[in-house]
Amino acid sequence: MSAPPPPADVERTLYDAIVVGSGFGGGTMAYALSRAGLNVLLVERGGWPHRDETDWNGRAILLEQRYRGDSPIEIDQRPDGRRVQAFPNEAVGGNSIFFGGASLRLREPDFARWPIAYRDLERHYTAAEELLEVHGRAGADPLEPPRSAPYPFAPPPLTAPAQRIFSAAEKLGWHPFHIPVAINHAGPRQPKCINCFTCDGFPCRIGAKNDVTQTALAKADPARLSILARTIAARFMVRDGRVVGLDAIDRDGDRRLALRAKLFVLAAGTLATPALMLHSGFERLDASGAIGRYLMRHCNAMLGFLFPFRTNPQAVNHKQVCITDFYEAVRQTDGTALGVIQDMCMPPPDVVRALGPRGFRWAAYLGAAHIQTLLCIAEDEAQADNRVVLDAAGKPDRWGQPLASVRHRYTGGDLRRRDRLVALARRVLRAAGGVAGKVRLIDSFSHAVGTARFGLDPTASVLDRHCRLWALRNLFAVDGSFMPTSGGVNPSLTITANALRVAEHVIGNFAALTGGVDSPG
Repeated sequence: MSAPPPPADVERTLYDAIVVGSGFGGGTMAYALSRAGLNVLLVERGGWPHRDETDWNGRAILLEQRYRGDSPIEIDQRPDGRRVQAFPNEAVGGNSIFFGGASLRLREPDFARWPIAYRDLERHYTAAEELLEVHGRAGADPLEPPRSAPYPFAPPPLTAPAQRIFSAAEKLGWHPFHIPVAINHAGPRQPKCINCFTCDGFPCRIGAKNDVTQTALAKADPARLSILARTIAARFMVRDGRVVGLDAIDRDGDRRLALRAKLFVLAAGTLATPALMLHSGFERLDASGAIGRYLMRHCNAMLGFLFPFRTNPQAVNHKQVCITDFYEAVRQTDGTALGVIQDMCMPPPDVVRALGPRGFRWAAYLGAAHIQTLLCIAEDEAQADNRVVLDAAGKPDRWGQPLASVRHRYTGGDLRRRDRLVALARRVLRAAGGVAGKVRLIDSFSHAVGTARFGLDPTASVLDRHCRLWALRNLFAVDGSFMPTSGGVNPSLTITANALRVAEHVIGNFAALTGGVDSPG
């Protein structure tokens, strides 16, 4: 999708809905509401993806962070308490621009602590797979939950590196399968994926990844959807139990904007959404005290093994294989999923040298062509002390906005589940012919969920079962922050499916949700 011009008279228009954030949650809501005939303004602080050769440059994207935002987040995640600053990527399309396409459903037991059941989301999962044009094979996953329809498209044949992992897992008696992916191999549009080596973590130069700009936003009603990029959502304006406006900042002109709508949707991301809630004073309206709390991000590790041959001489994307045989192995003892193992591409050599395991970086850099890796995704537990807060005492960003601060620690159970998956991954890589391996722990927040959990009790949750803030009749939150547990798979498809579920509720109850909204004047 090409970048449209900014909407005219944006401040003088009373929109039916304003959506903050353009990722899987926000982009999907904007699509669904616009297709239902509502006039929607989508506000995104990032700019449009460049779609040029530099988007496939490992150093520019992964090390120099071409898409990094201007406002850092202070992160406290080390056992020694030392804090670091991170600059999240910002782009129209949100994290979908950088994800590797993995599109798995949560399983029925994952909903045990949710206010809805898997059956409540199943048809929306099917619709989400259609929207994102997911390529997969129904019935191949041994622990696949019930589904009402096949995947829209079949997966492509396994590449040689993926087949190596697939065969090794079968040798162990396990049941590997094609991981369902939102990448355009056989979909109706052009261009098709060329199976390059710069997919996971990179924008797609040619637009063959089915990110939100290529799917939800491209399929939205262009006459009903306006997109305001490079615009910061600064604060919601509230009156009489309703949101009546959004105070925003034009990044290019440094000017303030007063945006008005009948209904508002917050989908700025699991870290930014609670920060915006807190900056808007919503903690004074929230009976649960849970805004910003219960942050989860999975407990992940990448295991790389050295092989006596070049593992990927054709330099193709081989993120094609998933193993779920042990997903339910700890449900009775831990009350969580164990998680999944996925084939994973090695980063470019200069990235390996910079980010590889300490004490092993040069060896990994020199031997990168002989290394194959697996990603272990373990479910982590929701803890109240893992949270996002505003750094009220610190220096604000250049627009005067308080910076967010994140505190996160894993439990012993989180680490135990991760290490069990790593041990299983070792068996696969040895069976595939690997001779020695090294673990790299993943400390990113790309799978972050949980900071505005939904539920049935306003004293224990920020959102109701329809993801509406309990205290505000016309504000919904639909990014990963709504999730009360993380499950053991990439949350992207679940966020998309839930956004379609919430959109259906909003469309069906729009008059009741928005009656009486007027100008914030």
